[in-house]
Amino acid sequence: MTVFLYRHASAGHRSDWDGDDRFRPLDARGEEQSEHLVEELREASFEHILSSPYARCVQSVEPLARARGLTVEADEALAEGAGADAALALFRRVDADLLACVHGDLLEELLGETRPKGSTTVFEI
Repeated sequence: MTVFLYRHASAGHRSDWDGDDRFRPLDARGEEQSEHLVEELREASFEHILSSPYARCVQSVEPLARARGLTVEADEALAEGAGADAALALFRRVDADLLACVHGDLLEELLGETRPKGSTTVFEI
């Protein structure tokens, strides 16, 4: 099974946001990155779009979901701090090629390193 791991697009700096971090939206750069994802993954094949429920993650993949006629499936297993075991269990339950919009902490746990915001990594399970 192939999982396209997408680190959410740019959402400014956590320290500049006064509200609950779960609701921090994409900034202008992040909006451009999310639109670019549609073209970047034009040739990629997947049946599901999963996302952390955090606003910046859902917003990062909404243009892709619209372009493909898919629904963004938000799941707490991909929230910040949920851990790799929760994410892997979710991926295995879906049991199909998918894209997952995630946070840097999960990427670091799964890959042993972080990736830039707005980047995609192919992960095979």
